[in-house]
Amino acid sequence: MDPFIPFRGSQALKRGAVTRSELRTRYRAVFRDVYVAGDAELTAATKARAAWLSTGATLAGLSAAAVLGTKWLDVAAPAEIIRADRHAQPGIVSHSYALADDEVHAVRGMRVTTAARTAFDIGCGLPLAKALPILDALLNATGIKPTDVAALADRHHGARGIRRLRAALELADGGAESPQETRLRLQLVRAGLPKPETQIEFRDLHIRVDLGWREWKVAVEYDGIQHWDNSYQRSWDIERIALLEAAGWIVIRVSAEMLSRRPDVIVERVQAKLTERGAYARIPGAFAYLGPTLAAHWENTTQSCRQPLADEGESASRWSSARVGATPSRTVSAAASETSACPSTISE
Repeated sequence: MDPFIPFRGSQALKRGAVTRSELRTRYRAVFRDVYVAGDAELTAATKARAAWLSTGATLAGLSAAAVLGTKWLDVAAPAEIIRADRHAQPGIVSHSYALADDEVHAVRGMRVTTAARTAFDIGCGLPLAKALPILDALLNATGIKPTDVAALADRHHGARGIRRLRAALELADGGAESPQETRLRLQLVRAGLPKPETQIEFRDLHIRVDLGWREWKVAVEYDGIQHWDNSYQRSWDIERIALLEAAGWIVIRVSAEMLSRRPDVIVERVQAKLTERGAYARIPGAFAYLGPTLAAHWENTTQSCRQPLADEGESASRWSSARVGATPSRTVSAAASETSACPSTISE
């Protein structure tokens, strides 16, 4: 018995693998009759398996995502299961919706919703800004595409949260390799910039950038802590940026501090570089870049949040198509601030 893997306490006692005293002093209960070693790290995947052992129910939502290999999940979030009985012990959320036969499968002996169904449930059940990093990570871990999930959305077209799901699918991208990269992409898109491509590869240079626009040769790189603490990484960063610039690319680097405290600076810098390269966007009509569902969603939900211009007669021309960086009355950054202030937009 591996004490770091969840196990049924009653079965371990029956086999004589532990005594009641040992179970009480050396192990900790995760859920009813399920234990792990007292010093074991409790991950989202561990918690999911513990919930399955305790209930025998189908794993769904974040628990299914964890079992499917999704990274960066919040271990403090409750485990999620599907069964007829909605009542559940503390730390577990029980759903009672029906599943089609092709929406569930077995993973390491556990009954788990498929990757597409898992993405469907997360996209319908969580606010878009919270769902998107998880959807990106799930797509990255499983290799499914937004179109796979969209097929389920068509099947369950009347489900609660379906419009929110479709909006998320238009932004979801399995190329993101961290929640911060997802949030960076989201910040740029909701500010009215064209949707960037993720993980652009330069095979001849053996380089890959987080996101950017091939058409205008503009790249944006998120620098995590390893880029500042690791001397080898720092040296390679200097070299790779020199190689990219030699190839005609502009690189904008973003730190965690900038993303959390100065997102407007990021938008302004990227906006300026795109302008230099001849890129165009609409302010705030850049919603057109996001696909029909999300564009319609934002056009409707942000309408009430837009402040009237000083001269209402100028509203049509000032809010019409404008070159990125054009500032007759509002910059892209201002548009980003207004949309993020609206409770119906993507901001958390």
